[in-house]
Amino acid sequence: MASVDDDVIVLRKRQPKASQMKSVQAINAAQRQGLEIETSKKYAAGQNKQHVAAKNTAVLDRETEELRHETVGHDISRLIQQGRQAKGWTQKDLATQISEKQQVVNEYESGKAIPNQAVLAKLERALGMKLRGKDKGQPIQPKGK
Repeated sequence: MASVDDDVIVLRKRQPKASQMKSVQAINAAQRQGLEIETSKKYAAGQNKQHVAAKNTAVLDRETEELRHETVGHDISRLIQQGRQAKGWTQKDLATQISEKQQVVNEYESGKAIPNQAVLAKLERALGMKLRGKDKGQPIQPKGK
């Protein structure tokens, strides 16, 4: 028969947590005890490397090619202005005709807009003149039946 007194109870000190092992006091204690300490430098530690530019700045400075979007040509913007003024419309009137904002018409007329084929098609229909292709500025011929 086993009695309660026969059970062995072992008391141990709890293992230190990883954060405690990294502290200056823990490192000093390990050095005093003569334990081996390994130190290593982490790659890019303490730096935010996830938002670094893809190219080096010096390489970008030496770059001769201009990196920007194509905008509406000066000839197309002139044609839009002339067509709108020939009909006696303001930019807002033309914008309502093509179901766009007045700012869109303004950007196309000033040559700042990035060409959108759908908007150019609406402008062609509203103004009644070609804005794309070889025969820019020519009136649109009604489709024959």
